[in-house]
Amino acid sequence: MIITRTPFRISFAGGGSDLKSFYKKNRYGFVISAAIQKYMYIVIHPYFHNKIRLKYSITEDVNDVSQINHPIIRECLKKVKIENGIEIASFADIPSGSGLGSSSSFTVGLLNALYAYNGSQVSKKKLAKEACEIEIDILGAPIGKQDQYAAAFGDLNSIRFFRDETVEINPLSLSESRTRKLENKICLYFTGGKRNANNILFEQRSNMADEKIFSNMKKLVKLAEISKDTFIKGDLTDIGRVLHDGWELKKSFAKSITNDKINKLYNLFIKNGAIGGKLLGAGEEGFLLIYADDHDKFNEAYGTSSFPLKIDKQGTKIIFNE
Repeated sequence: MIITRTPFRISFAGGGSDLKSFYKKNRYGFVISAAIQKYMYIVIHPYFHNKIRLKYSITEDVNDVSQINHPIIRECLKKVKIENGIEIASFADIPSGSGLGSSSSFTVGLLNALYAYNGSQVSKKKLAKEACEIEIDILGAPIGKQDQYAAAFGDLNSIRFFRDETVEINPLSLSESRTRKLENKICLYFTGGKRNANNILFEQRSNMADEKIFSNMKKLVKLAEISKDTFIKGDLTDIGRVLHDGWELKKSFAKSITNDKINKLYNLFIKNGAIGGKLLGAGEEGFLLIYADDHDKFNEAYGTSSFPLKIDKQGTKIIFNE
């Protein structure tokens, strides 16, 4: 049996610039993101019958890879050349469709488990690269690349996406005390529901041809680049302001990114002392990331489901192999 644990992620700045429709035109995209201590777990076990059994939100029991309905599992099995005789199950700390990169954490974690099942040890870079190939190139998902690299590598990183499809990832290497201070200031608030990220991202991708929207994305990249040093040695309060300014820019990328409910809740946070924040992921529903000095009053006042954040330092990891 093999079990992998793969973190979800939050994005602080630059989200959306990892879309091919942007970095191909701009020469590069740039994102500041962090893996968090909320996880996707993949369990693999030999299947007694010479078939494939899958357990996720539904159960599949098929004779060979071509019959699998779940597209990511099907393509991952093809990638590592496993044909049958395997059972795969998945479990997650956070529901899918909530803006924390769950599909990419699933893909990275599954690839990690499947390679280990085959007796291979592969690099985090290879796992991230192949997860991008499966989700974006083979399955045609209109997503970017930050989620796969955040899930594979873990930690708080700056990630640059180049026109030639190469990716440069650099840890920001915060001190332990600075990491704890940052974690004390940020919290996730669940807005309820789930969204279809693909619909929003398709709209955002087509809107990138608009010069005003493209210009706003360039401003978002600049904001991410400026904030890099702030994470390491600047006033962390400025991170809250970066989140706020980035959210104001992000709302211009597609009409469906936000709605009246999200705007009302976000403005309530700001009115009552939050320094900044953003809706994570593509938009519409999911988790609000809020930066504030005191989160206790928000939990009491708004009644939203929330939890503090801890940064994951390890990335995807095999936690059991026997």
